[in-house]
Amino acid sequence: MLSHAGNLADNWRFTEIWVDPTAKPPYVLMLLGDDEDNFCIFDPKEGYEIVFACSSYEEAELWLGEDEYERVEGRLLMEDDIWI
Repeated sequence: MLSHAGNLADNWRFTEIWVDPTAKPPYVLMLLGDDEDNFCIFDPKEGYEIVFACSSYEEAELWLGEDEYERVEGRLLMEDDIWI
């Protein structure tokens, strides 16, 4: 696991929501990334436990794609502690 993974929840720069549309209801995971190439996938259903951590967006995207998760359109960005 990444050494910065524990701090990512407080220092993230963007988040994406990914869903498994085949589950009923759809299963949701959250991908958070920072500006130092730390990425973590959190499971809200399991108390926001980190289920995967890596050092590239592509690796996180591949991991999610392997289980057929699909990214929900849009991205929440954090800039100077303001949602944009």
